[in-house]
Amino acid sequence: MAVELAQVAAGLPVAASLALAGGITSFREGRRRAMLNEAMHELRRPLQVLSLALPVDLPQAVPVESSLQLATVALERLDREINGASLETVVAEVSVSELIVAAMQRWRKAAVSRGRRIHMRRNEQEAFVEGSPFDLAQALDNLLSNAIEHGAGEVDLGWCLEGDQVCVSVTDAGSSGGVRTEVNRRRRGGRARRGHGLRVVSRIATAHGGSFSLHRTPHGTEACLRLPLGRPGGAG
Repeated sequence: MAVELAQVAAGLPVAASLALAGGITSFREGRRRAMLNEAMHELRRPLQVLSLALPVDLPQAVPVESSLQLATVALERLDREINGASLETVVAEVSVSELIVAAMQRWRKAAVSRGRRIHMRRNEQEAFVEGSPFDLAQALDNLLSNAIEHGAGEVDLGWCLEGDQVCVSVTDAGSSGGVRTEVNRRRRGGRARRGHGLRVVSRIATAHGGSFSLHRTPHGTEACLRLPLGRPGGAG
């Protein structure tokens, strides 16, 4: 009996330490969640103001409104992730041409501000994919942002059919650092912010049953988001 009591007594400090550590962890997690919720609350207000301040009849407002919608959806997803709510994914029929035109409108001024230009290759055909409009727009935004910030020359944006898939491509003239630097940093396990965009694109491609590739061509760097072809009226 004395031995058992000694064992129990010896175990008390350990149990108390574990309980204390658990309490500290819970406190820190609760504090972190509260700070994140406060930050999200502060983000919502300017987004609402910007959205209400947009003129409804000016073509220049279209890309801004589109970007605000993407930011609002991203904020809602962050809210659900932080507070443990289930993430709802809306699957719809998405026109590839409309997806590309909207992305070009959002990033045209960013390219011009860097002395660059986005050239969109028109395709007389039409193609549809089934998936999350938000995710697909997010993937394309990441590719365009990466090409504008880290590439060189004109950014070429377009799509083509490859069997039962559609390849949405973003091409630029490459650079001494550019996308290659980003890939190298990812391979070294660095925490550079540049690596996040390509990981997002790769994750979205996989979730949609497609793939993502990035490689050099004689003309520079080409990023290709491949997605299974859908059909008009197929979603829903």
